[in-house]
Amino acid sequence: MSSHTDIVATGWIARMPSSWRPYLLLARLDRPIGIWLLFLPGIWGVLLAMPPWQEALRLIVLFGVGSVVMRAAGCTVNDLWDRDIDRMVARTAARPLASGALRPRHALVFLSVLLLVGLAILMQLNRLSQALGVASLILVALYPLAKRVTWWPQLMMGFTFGFGAPMGYAAAADRLSLAWALIYVAAIVWDLGFDTIYAHQDREDDALIGVKSTARLFGARTRPFLAACYGATLTALGAAGCVAGLHVWYYPMLALPALLLARQVVALDINDPACCLGLFRANREVGLAVALALLAGWL
Repeated sequence: MSSHTDIVATGWIARMPSSWRPYLLLARLDRPIGIWLLFLPGIWGVLLAMPPWQEALRLIVLFGVGSVVMRAAGCTVNDLWDRDIDRMVARTAARPLASGALRPRHALVFLSVLLLVGLAILMQLNRLSQALGVASLILVALYPLAKRVTWWPQLMMGFTFGFGAPMGYAAAADRLSLAWALIYVAAIVWDLGFDTIYAHQDREDDALIGVKSTARLFGARTRPFLAACYGATLTALGAAGCVAGLHVWYYPMLALPALLLARQVVALDINDPACCLGLFRANREVGLAVALALLAGWL
């Protein structure tokens, strides 16, 4: 088993009271990239719907706070399900539940608090968004189990993390439409691609303990699979803009995220965990570039 880990227990985490640190690590607040990757599809959905700018700002703030809370809730659920598996994987062995720093009952109380805060945020949205938000809890609860039963847990992760896109569109437009579906497809296949990169960090350990992933499924063929995922992302984004009637400037602005995604395909080294982690984190800039294109198409 390799010694690679992405847990960051130094910096501002180390300056917090010792009783807080396990909860901060459980919520992955040491690694905010997950918050960004949950938040950015929500921005896509809001901007695609083109609401009045005051409402867009209000929704973006709500989705930002909600992303922090629900990412923490999702990580807590994940670690409750996976605490026995996490002990056998180098990258995850030091997680609070796997290491024994927290007991499951502590995590359940923490999860309850997070869900109450999430409910308070959800109540600030329209009825359609509230219904979608409640439905999303099914995905949050079940996606950690996917690796036990399917070679495609990263696709389940895409449905879960990408849910911010249709939520954002519904919150801004208060309706479902083809554009709503297309922006969700774009988020799903984007997540499928970058989470496959992420899963390559654990590929060897996962094989030893029998955990499935698209990283293991595709192995050395990951690069063409990644190109297909990212190509589908850009196609769905272009179609969503067309259906939504975005300004013509939207389409040339998609060249920037296209270049950033192409760089990931070219630079990928599935046998270098640090490279995989770096490319995974680079998707924050991809998501921001898509948001910039949507803003150009809106204005």
